[in-house]
Amino acid sequence: MEALERVQPKDLTASEIAVRLGATWLPTEIVEQFMFEFLGTPRYAQWNIKVHFSAYTGEWNIEGKSYDRSNVKAYSTYGTGRINAYKDHRGNTEPKDVRIFDYVEDADGKKKAILNKKETAIAQAKQELIKQGFQDWVWSDPERRERLCILYNEKFNSLRPREYDGSHIVFSGMNPEIELREHQKNAVAHILYGGNTLLAHAVGAGKTFEMVSAAMESKRLGLCSKSLFVVPNHLTEQWAAEFLQLYPAANILVATKKDFETKNRKKFCGRIATGDYDAIIIGHSQFEKIPMSIERQRAILEQQLDEVTEGIAELKKNRGDNFSVKQLERTKKSVKQKLDKLNDQSKKDDTVTFEELGVDRLFIDESHYYKNLFLFTKMRNVGGIAQTEAMKSSDLFMKCRYLDELTGGRGTVFATGTPISIRWSNFTPFSDTCSTIPLFRTTCSTSMPGLPLSEKPLRQWNLHLKERDTELKHALPVSTIYRS
Repeated sequence: MEALERVQPKDLTASEIAVRLGATWLPTEIVEQFMFEFLGTPRYAQWNIKVHFSAYTGEWNIEGKSYDRSNVKAYSTYGTGRINAYKDHRGNTEPKDVRIFDYVEDADGKKKAILNKKETAIAQAKQELIKQGFQDWVWSDPERRERLCILYNEKFNSLRPREYDGSHIVFSGMNPEIELREHQKNAVAHILYGGNTLLAHAVGAGKTFEMVSAAMESKRLGLCSKSLFVVPNHLTEQWAAEFLQLYPAANILVATKKDFETKNRKKFCGRIATGDYDAIIIGHSQFEKIPMSIERQRAILEQQLDEVTEGIAELKKNRGDNFSVKQLERTKKSVKQKLDKLNDQSKKDDTVTFEELGVDRLFIDESHYYKNLFLFTKMRNVGGIAQTEAMKSSDLFMKCRYLDELTGGRGTVFATGTPISIRWSNFTPFSDTCSTIPLFRTTCSTSMPGLPLSEKPLRQWNLHLKERDTELKHALPVSTIYRS
């Protein structure tokens, strides 16, 4: 019991917690209480003004925004004649700016929205006053402060990531002239005993040997029967050489350019399906040409369609803004089109499907190439958040979902030296494909720069992506990352 108490995360105090108005973990009654106290909402009006939160889209909505018409604070001090403080307050609960539009008719009689820069600047200034008011108010009451601290710590500061020790592993069949370093053994233990894993070591830290060792040990221990390595096209032969350097007696199958020519592709996929290989190494573009079965593609797309339809219904029920509804409608239309095309089957000839290969462990090298998986976000005009998706990322997502079902969330290993580069949307493929297990949690191993690789005391810290201003729909509530 004492050992468990020693490793428990230390509770954060109010001074260590940054909370903004509209954070998704805030109780609706707290937001409602602030609104009523800050604006001095009369008792009779409070019965008709309600705060709602949609867990699906992460959106806040205020019902009865125009009911308190005689409130000077709502229409003058913290609001304007174009937008009252209740509407402005709703803008504060969303990670997007308030905008005021004028509507004019064009030559065809259609209404056209034109941004009113002056009114928008005034409204945004009022919005900042409300934000500052919340910061002054939220921790002022001792009882409320204690409640929020307990809630935050229980929600975001209650997990202690496991520390993996691979010193006991005996790598049977490994080249005796090669000795893995401490951090590499620990990473192998992480893959063997943990779930889906992202190896985010710096370049040159030995990710290749980690994946090769993990694949061979997994097969020896009966944790998997067939591993598939997906690597950049120009590195397949180099990967094969390094694989045999580490395990000289390994039985591996390496794809060449000719193997995936149309006339040879069926034969090669048949060899993968029927052969008892320790590992198969193919290129990124070759991997994309191995399709999922039509039935599974249809099932996954129909599930996505149901989720989007449910989100639209929930938004309409809670009177969500037209922007979000229209955005989800576009997503719904896109999923319907994919249902018709089924991921553009014209690029994939009739061959053995991915499920028929018998692969139950997938290693993706340079996984940062699989970016721009579609995500839903409430933010507007933000660079780096794409509203389109790459077909290869969608294809990988489906295959990872299949492996999660097959292995219970233990079938995927990503490796990259640049897990997040420039764009936030680059992170979503890792969060979605690497963490469809029930806890929606992915664990990453990275090296500590500045220290010899054999002397890495790995340190842990948590990223609460959902509480960042991006409010990404697919971001993880908790993502544990080992790094400096």
